[in-house]
Amino acid sequence: MPEELNPTMTQNFIHDFIDEDIAQGGQFQGMTVHTRFPPEPNGYLHIGHAKAIFVDFGTAEKYGGLCNLRMDDTNPTKEDVEYVEAIQEDIHWLGYDWGDRFYFASDYFEKMYEYAVELIQKGLAYVCELTPEQFKEYRGDVNTPARSPYRDRPVEESLDLFARMRAGEFPNGAMTLRAKIDLASGNFNMRDPVIYRINHMHHHRQGDKWCIYPMYDFAHPIEDALEGITHSLCSLEFEDHRPLYDWVIQNCPVPAKPRQIEFARLGINYTVMSKRKLRQLVEEGRVSGWDDPRMPTLCGLRRRGYTPRAIRNFSERNGVSKAASTVEYAFLEHCLREDLNLTAQRVMAVLRPIKLTITNYPEGQSEVFSVENNPNNPDAGSREITFSRNLYVEAEDFLETPVPKYKRLYPDGPECRLKGAYLIQCTGCAKDENGNITEIFATYDPDSRGGDPADGRRVKGATIHWVDAATAVDAEVRLYDNLFTDADPDAGDKNFLDCLNPNSLEVLSNAKVEAGLANVEAPASFQFLRQGYFCADNRDSKPGHLVFNRSVSLKDSFKF
Repeated sequence: MPEELNPTMTQNFIHDFIDEDIAQGGQFQGMTVHTRFPPEPNGYLHIGHAKAIFVDFGTAEKYGGLCNLRMDDTNPTKEDVEYVEAIQEDIHWLGYDWGDRFYFASDYFEKMYEYAVELIQKGLAYVCELTPEQFKEYRGDVNTPARSPYRDRPVEESLDLFARMRAGEFPNGAMTLRAKIDLASGNFNMRDPVIYRINHMHHHRQGDKWCIYPMYDFAHPIEDALEGITHSLCSLEFEDHRPLYDWVIQNCPVPAKPRQIEFARLGINYTVMSKRKLRQLVEEGRVSGWDDPRMPTLCGLRRRGYTPRAIRNFSERNGVSKAASTVEYAFLEHCLREDLNLTAQRVMAVLRPIKLTITNYPEGQSEVFSVENNPNNPDAGSREITFSRNLYVEAEDFLETPVPKYKRLYPDGPECRLKGAYLIQCTGCAKDENGNITEIFATYDPDSRGGDPADGRRVKGATIHWVDAATAVDAEVRLYDNLFTDADPDAGDKNFLDCLNPNSLEVLSNAKVEAGLANVEAPASFQFLRQGYFCADNRDSKPGHLVFNRSVSLKDSFKF
């Protein structure tokens, strides 16, 4: 397997920082590099998360270290065990494992509460009763400090109110706990940020034990420190939050002092990667589910036929940087096509069939041809396909009245090759009462068996794929296009729903495939000759009702 198709993480600026930490010693002296991947279980992972997974787990792999999986379930809104299980499945599918280091942020709620109480006792936190509207009004601007009339509230009073907040005495929004830092800071994240809020909502793991929940900026550094994380790798939007991350670490008696490093998220065109918007597509029925093959979710990509290696290769070749950028969807397709070109078995499938009768081939006779499974893989072996008088070919491979330069089948046209079988020449067609073509007729040359251009015979016609009508299996084929017509459906004031592509799915219900696919099971992938790469649908396909999804076309539109 070419090395670029089996990627390991190359050196990047994050590793430069880690190398410096290791070389300088200090707090990282003798420590194992320890990272974490902390998704919020409020939706399914998407291709953007794949990059973060590659960075977090890949960095740990590079240094022989550890990577934890931690569910960031500090916000009970929309969190569900369904998402927890799906996240684990997706990460395992990509080829990573966290061993016994699987945690929930909610495991630390009691410890976080203790640290919050200690901050109050130190005079570094206070209970604030500003309403959301007042909070916004008092926030100030670049020239005006923020304000809070509760900032100098006595410690004992804040301790009492915070305990009563936990006891459930106050409604949502009535009070918050704020860190006491700097109301005049140029970094608004440091202007006495909220670190706890009231939320009377059932938690998927804690039940109704808690009605106050820590904010992510407070919880995240504590979770990292309690788990012994050395390097907390975050997306770039947390760069301005890093001073608060460090403040929490410095002012709470945590057992470790992790370092936060930020990198740019993955952007990709012709899609959206907001979990809120993806959930909206699902809940409004605009797609068939989180695993709809048009979705950028990992389960959707898996159902469409994407491979873990293709996605890891895509993540590696995009690199890790501080600069935000948008990657072409065509490059993701290129990485899949590159992988499947080496691994997918070649088969023949006719998506829009029309009957072809070889009039001079004996009725009742059939023969078997042996064909290669994958010419790029000498270990792939070969298979046998059946040939007889009646075949199916693509309707587009015949024109009664040809256009200029048309080299396929038409009456009295040039000889064409039936892939792996014989040379044929079209003699005519049959039509129904409405003038629709129902059958094509041709004659074959018995001396051209094998139909291989290597036989030295030069023909002007094209090579045509086919299936034997007597043995072919019925199949449903689903052809997918981009879910959005706009390269940037999130830009400006656009409503992303207005950019949905009404032609993103075409279902062909009468396709014919080789008999050897009759019992194929997902996630088997194939190259349908001349058509593209397809996989058996992992939800709907079964023997007796085959369903194939087009993973990617044969034509590569990406240019390096």
